[in-house]
Amino acid sequence: MAGESPATKHVSSKLSFDVIILGAGAAGLMAAIEAGRRGRRVLLLDHAERTGKKILISGGGRCNFTNLGCRPENFLSGNPHFAKSALARFTPADMIALVERHNIRYHEKTLGQLFCDRSAHDIVTMLERECAEAKVQIRTSVRIADVSRESVQTGRFRVILEGSEPLFAESVIVATGGLSIPKMGATAFGYSLAERFGHRIVPCRPGLVPLTFTPEDRERWCDLSGLSAEVVAVADGPGSKSGKRARVAFREKMLVTHRGLSGPATLQISSYWRPGEPLTIDLVPEEEVLAPLLRPTARRDPAAVAQALRTRLPARLADRWVQLNQPSDWTNTGLAGLERQIHAWRLQPAGTEGYAKAEVTVGGVDTAQLDARTMESRLVPGLYFVGEVVDVTGWLGGYNFQWAWASGFSAGSAA
Repeated sequence: MAGESPATKHVSSKLSFDVIILGAGAAGLMAAIEAGRRGRRVLLLDHAERTGKKILISGGGRCNFTNLGCRPENFLSGNPHFAKSALARFTPADMIALVERHNIRYHEKTLGQLFCDRSAHDIVTMLERECAEAKVQIRTSVRIADVSRESVQTGRFRVILEGSEPLFAESVIVATGGLSIPKMGATAFGYSLAERFGHRIVPCRPGLVPLTFTPEDRERWCDLSGLSAEVVAVADGPGSKSGKRARVAFREKMLVTHRGLSGPATLQISSYWRPGEPLTIDLVPEEEVLAPLLRPTARRDPAAVAQALRTRLPARLADRWVQLNQPSDWTNTGLAGLERQIHAWRLQPAGTEGYAKAEVTVGGVDTAQLDARTMESRLVPGLYFVGEVVDVTGWLGGYNFQWAWASGFSAGSAA
C-alpha cells in the first residue's frame, strides 16, 4: 500500500485486519458475522470475559430476541426515519430464520415479543457458532487504550490495546453499547471515541427505566408496593416539524414500587418523559367506571366509588385513590369530574432510577452524521457506529435487539 510504513508492513501479517469491531454484544456479534461471511478478516474485541453478557441477562434470562411487529415507528431518535433502511435490510423474519436454523425453540409471549423457550445462552451460543463459521477472531478481557487513524495516506485505523502491540484495520465498527447497567461494564467509551472523531452526541439519559416519586407521593403510595394494574400512560413525545410535541401513550401494566412506579407501561413512557414534566395515567382505560353511580337509585359516596374502581383495580389501590381524590360534591357534575380524574391521573415524577436500572440509553451518536444504509460515518470513511451507541432507542419488547441485529448487519455488509 502506497505510503505504508515499514513497521506497518512488518506487523500486517498477524496484527492487521480488514475489520476490527469494538464490543461483542448483540450488534457487534452480528456485524462480525456478516463481515466474516463476506470473507473479511475480522477481529472482535470486548472488555468483558465473554461475549454477549447483556444478552444473557435479558428477558429474565430468556432473551426477548425480536418483536414480530417491529416498525420504524417503534423507535425514538432525533431522526425518526433513520432506522428504516437498516430495519428493512434485516427483519424479524431474518432473525427468526437464523434462530430456527440453529433449532432454538421459542415462543410469543405478548404483543409480538419472542422469547427463547430455554435460555438466553442459546442465542449467545448461536452467535458464537456463526462467528466461528465465518472465521471471526474473538478476543475478550481486553482494554482498548486508543483508536486513531494511522495516516492520511493509508486511511487505516490503529487500535491500541493495553499491554499489547498495535492492531491495524481498514474499518472499525463501534459497538460499545450505552450507559445502561454499569454493573455489566457499561461505559461512555463509544461516545468519547465518536467525539474524538468529530461526531456530535445527542444528550444521553436513561430509558426504559422505573420512575421515582416525590417525597409526598412516596407517603401516599409506596406502602402499596407490589400492586399492579393495566393502565394507559401518556407523555409528550418528540417534537414535530411544527415545533409541537406529539402525545405518546402506552397501554400495559403499571407496578407500584417502594420508590415509585415500574412495570411495562412506566418503562415505555420513561423513554419519552423529561424531568420536570408531568405524566398522565388513565387508570381504567376505555370504560366509564362510575356510570353505575349515575342511576337515580344508586348509592353515591366514597365506598360506592371504591367498589366501582375495585372492578378494575386492586382493592387497596382503588381504596387509596378514592381516599386521596374526593369529589367536590356527589352530583352528576361532581361524579363526571371524578370520572375525568380517574382517566387523567396527573403525576409529577421526581426522577428515574438512573442507568443502574435502565434497560437502554436514550440519545447517542447523532444519526445526521451517519449513513442510514451502512452505519458508516459521514465524517470518517471506514468508521461505523451500531447498536445502542447510536441515537436510536426502541420500545420495550425486543425492539432494541432487533435494532442491534439490523444495524450490525448493515455495517457488517459494508465494512
